Amino acid sequence: MIEEQVRHFITENFLFGEEKKVADTDSFLENGIIDSTGVLEVVSFVEDTFNIKVKDEEMIPENLDSISNLANFIKRKQNGSN
Repeated sequence: MIEEQVRHFITENFLFGEEKKVADTDSFLENGIIDSTGVLEVVSFVEDTFNIKVKDEEMIPENLDSISNLANFIKRKQNGSN
């Protein structure tokens, strides 16, 4: 499941394995989970893991700033939308 893969990546790379509870809708930026550099890491993870290309104009909070937003974005890209 995409949400589980995203949660695992965020936990391992930004929370350093801590089992801090992050809700699917929690903002990564507002909660200090990732910063602007972290966004680039997330984009790289998405592109490598799900074999999709994230365009510059798609690097917006609506696509990348929570587990839910990211999972929905990945699903749209895989289905050929966007």
